Amino acid sequence: MLKELDVIAPPKESQRRPDWLRVKLPSGESFKHVNNVIQEHSLNTVCSEARCPNMGECWGAGTATFMILGDVCTRSCGFCAVKTGRPVQGLDWDEPNRVVRAAKLMGLKHAVITSVNRDERKDGGAPIFAEVIRRLHDEGITSEVLIPDFRGIWEALEIVMKARPDILSHNLETVPSLYRQVRPQAKYERSLELLKRSNEDGLRTKTGIMVGLGEKEDEVMELMKDCVDHGVHVLTIGQYMQPTKMHLDVKEWIHPDLFAKYKKEGEAMGIEHVESGPLVRSSYHAERHL
Repeated sequence: MLKELDVIAPPKESQRRPDWLRVKLPSGESFKHVNNVIQEHSLNTVCSEARCPNMGECWGAGTATFMILGDVCTRSCGFCAVKTGRPVQGLDWDEPNRVVRAAKLMGLKHAVITSVNRDERKDGGAPIFAEVIRRLHDEGITSEVLIPDFRGIWEALEIVMKARPDILSHNLETVPSLYRQVRPQAKYERSLELLKRSNEDGLRTKTGIMVGLGEKEDEVMELMKDCVDHGVHVLTIGQYMQPTKMHLDVKEWIHPDLFAKYKKEGEAMGIEHVESGPLVRSSYHAERHL
């Protein structure tokens, strides 16, 4: 047990990550099969685009998180490795077909669907989300959708909610004091409002945050209280890891003991399930959150 529970001093650039952040390189026949299916159907996954450390584990188990609406995001968040810019193409209406075909070939019973932000569109790409949800349900596959905030255009949220995903997820990403650096084009209160509206519509709601960006422990506790107040059922907490030198620095390597504390405290506050650990990402063990 560490004397200081919350953090380990950030390492110098030449130092290695803590042992608990080491992951195995992707390998195995299941991993190759998933990769081949994704390539053959011209699909994007957040696993590869966001350089998820669990890609080997999840793909090796035959699961993946599909990223729809293209691979160019209209926002420039300080933590994210997805390409930014203005998409030149409209909505791809064959994308739901390709996602469902791939999910069937992979033998999925539960699929996670996320997307880039499409702020150039008033509907934010919501109709594609809705069509993917409906098509998956037609095939007996449950769905979790990790959606953008749609710039607070609640008509777009209504389109997604009417399709009745099994889980509606939207990430807060970080504590309010860090939004200007981490999510400059987002608003903490707007994201909470989205989660509240989804809960009030009878949907199972989920959100996720990263730690190690310079947040204080009491700020995370306040965020968890906000989650309870806005009807969030599932919260994921994971270590932020800098994808490239162009992105925000890691301020702290958070020790597993503090992740365990966040889980205990969050569930004691009333969040039904808190998935908290250094390598946790928003879609990690998603099938357990139904």
